[in-house]
Amino acid sequence: MRSSSPKPYDHTRPGRHRRRTGAAPLVGALVAVFLLIACGGNHGAPDGTRVIILGFDGMDPELTQQLVEAGRLPNFARLIEQGHFQELETSVPPQSPVAWSNFVTGRDSGGHGIFDFIHRDPKTLFPLPAGTEIVEPENPRTLELGKYCLPLGGAETISTRQGTPFWQVLEERGVETSILRMPANYPPSGTASRELTGMGTPDLNGTDGQFSFYTSELFAFAGEDISGGEIFELDVYDNVVEAKLYGAENPFLCEGGRMEQPFRVFLDPESESAKIELGDQEAVIGVGEWTDWLEVEFELAPLMKQAGIVRMYLRALEPEFELYTTPIDYDPMDDAAPIAHPPGFAAELAEGTGRRFYTEGMPEDTKAYTDGVFTLEDFLAQIEIAGSDQYEQYPWVLDDFMQRPGGLMFYYVGNVDLTGHVMWRTRDAEHPHYDAELDAPHEDLIPQLYERLDQMVGLTLDRLEAEDPNALLVVMSDHGFTSWRNTLHLNAWLAQEGYLVPKDPDTPNDPSYLTNIDWSQTRAYGVGLSGLYVNLAGREREGIVPPADRRQLMHEIRDKLLAVRHPETGEPAVTEVWLAEDYLDRGALDLGPDIQVGYARHWHGDNDSALGSVVGDVFSTNDGRWTGDHIMDHSEVPGVLMTNRALRAEATSLRDLAGVLLLEFGIEGFPFEASGD
Repeated sequence: MRSSSPKPYDHTRPGRHRRRTGAAPLVGALVAVFLLIACGGNHGAPDGTRVIILGFDGMDPELTQQLVEAGRLPNFARLIEQGHFQELETSVPPQSPVAWSNFVTGRDSGGHGIFDFIHRDPKTLFPLPAGTEIVEPENPRTLELGKYCLPLGGAETISTRQGTPFWQVLEERGVETSILRMPANYPPSGTASRELTGMGTPDLNGTDGQFSFYTSELFAFAGEDISGGEIFELDVYDNVVEAKLYGAENPFLCEGGRMEQPFRVFLDPESESAKIELGDQEAVIGVGEWTDWLEVEFELAPLMKQAGIVRMYLRALEPEFELYTTPIDYDPMDDAAPIAHPPGFAAELAEGTGRRFYTEGMPEDTKAYTDGVFTLEDFLAQIEIAGSDQYEQYPWVLDDFMQRPGGLMFYYVGNVDLTGHVMWRTRDAEHPHYDAELDAPHEDLIPQLYERLDQMVGLTLDRLEAEDPNALLVVMSDHGFTSWRNTLHLNAWLAQEGYLVPKDPDTPNDPSYLTNIDWSQTRAYGVGLSGLYVNLAGREREGIVPPADRRQLMHEIRDKLLAVRHPETGEPAVTEVWLAEDYLDRGALDLGPDIQVGYARHWHGDNDSALGSVVGDVFSTNDGRWTGDHIMDHSEVPGVLMTNRALRAEATSLRDLAGVLLLEFGIEGFPFEASGD
């Protein structure tokens, strides 16, 4: 069905949202204030309809059922008894930014244009972030003042997700919405009443969350690939350490240079503690303890500063000094931070809950653990701190929403997913990295995280039953979870089959980023965790495959992939292969891979291959610390959908769920226009 109501906005526009640097945050704040005044403040839903959506990333239906039957999730059991439980079809591929974009827009990747965490530029063949793009001004001008070159007009960070978010439809019909930590929604769309960005939000330096590790050990981690942060070697003099926090390159310095802020650490080995001085702040912590949030202030230019926050962890004093610092996050108290709409909402959340919080999109520092900077105990402490933000803020958010006269609220929790990626082996004794002595004591960790989710559900049910028994509670996840035991190197397989020809097949260290490829003989290549591209003439920089031969080549590769077997066990490595034309939506197909590979259960793509490496073993055993995943055949890892009462229509997949939820507000036909054929 299609809505007969008028459309007050242009659905043919790509639906991108943006955040401008420079003076724009101030302008945005003034506009937001004006709009709040003009709209007359809170309006809820005209008829009082209330919908709460709890988005639990990575919640697995099989494990959920097991724990419900074991009596460990009484509130989930209560929810199911009142309403409904089902598996929810996830996206192709089942990656979080793709899956949540399906839900947000009511379209698959062919419509919203998010196919992976990374895409590729066909003209340069360099990887690109899938969800955002930085747009420089067409005619940049600067004003030189001594060593400073002040840009007259700043760059813009825009979201490349296409389509209309479902909450925009509600807002334009007078329904107030609160959208907290929705993945793939950075920068905030600006179309909800309240937004806090989630997965995809960078740290203050523009990275996906890069830690710093300070140590007095000479040649610490020498020769090791530390992908998640920076290692700084320093000296200890008279039990004092002089160090610096480093920001990004200062865009206002004519000759360049990173922003920095010094700090000092005074060591007291006798008491196994240290005092940290950062600016005018002091913090005393013992070995194995964390500071609270410390404010960081980088100078951009005279009278211009950039505000951030950081937490520090004293790992050791002897025999070597070791200090970990979190990525430098945006300060939620800073209205200029591009993490919320309206600009003051993040500060309101921090003030309401009594503390600052992680603002980067994936705060659980899995990289510090997989890189070996964290021990297992370090990591478990850090995920508890990161997860507490999401758990402890929820009562305030729920209370704020319940005081409004209806509307829709979405609240996201990612702690289960990110913890599962590195701890799922504790639930799989057949995993090659399983260590009974190390893992058995933690086999109940993930179920305990489910119990915390259960507490959130119980709090919500109690509140609704007492104050709004007609309200709808929806619990959903974007995909399920399982262990990752075996690996398939897609580019190495393409080389083995003759579709890709390396320049140097014998190099021990492939430089990645597709630089070791003889394009004059290569017909297909891989970028991303499951995507393959045809080296198409007229599209790729050095394409050789005629467009007329594209479909035949894709079908040939698909058939061969489905026949790939592990050389020792004979088990299939691939059980699903999705061609671009298999997507239901068509408007953004030119952005994504020609082929999506659905790995068999317990299989995964090689991470080096995902970044453009073309040399390596076709098959390998996963003996790393990242032991759980979901990027495989999407039918193997469905999400969950639970409601406290029957929905007005059936929702079988993430793609159609938002449209079904809009029916609760009397809105039919979402998304209102297909993305074109």
